[in-house]
Amino acid sequence: REESSCCSCCRSRARRVSVEGAARHLLAAALEGKETGPPEKKMFKKFSKQESVSSFAQVKTSVQRGIRAAICKQYPCLEEGGTIDVLIPKKENVVIAKCEGKVEIVCVNNTPLFFKSRDTPWFPTLKLLHQYPQMMPKLRVDTGAIKFVLSGANIMCPGLTSAGATIHDEVDAETAVAIYAENKEHALAVGFTELSTEDIRSVNKGVGVETIHYLNDGLWKAPILE
Repeated sequence: REESSCCSCCRSRARRVSVEGAARHLLAAALEGKETGPPEKKMFKKFSKQESVSSFAQVKTSVQRGIRAAICKQYPCLEEGGTIDVLIPKKENVVIAKCEGKVEIVCVNNTPLFFKSRDTPWFPTLKLLHQYPQMMPKLRVDTGAIKFVLSGANIMCPGLTSAGATIHDEVDAETAVAIYAENKEHALAVGFTELSTEDIRSVNKGVGVETIHYLNDGLWKAPILE
């Protein structure tokens, strides 16, 4: 019994040491600005219309009105210029493509226009953003960050605060933004801010923007969904 008690005590002590060591590792990583959790699942990194779309559903008129209203609330310039009536005409059939990961894509005439997951706002596709670049706040990464963004990596704060980067618009945390590259005209990604732009500057460590959709990902390669 004494040996059993001793072994139990040793195991308990070992567990405490293990937990304490893990806690120290997480704290050290956080202080250094490293990501400690599992990487965010990218909506479209391995997206394909054959394997990722589970169903298509034509929405009712009332649902279409709700979608239009939500998009216009988030991107007021689309309503002010009447652009929303061009993109999603009131009498046009609107189809929702339901995908893995609870992602929904708004399609008009089989063309993907906007998408969201359960807990996010609506994002425009990059092809749509290239047509209407003024619809989203803009952040610009430096040249060194481009290859990482195009591989689907999240955007670190230093990539937005270096000499070649530009924070064109001030935004809060959890805001949909367009990501541009140094010396490039068109957006290369759509992202979701983890921090406000003020905090991106002041903290200047860790992830500033989560990359959601980027050039040459699965959604970019699927201009038509039917």
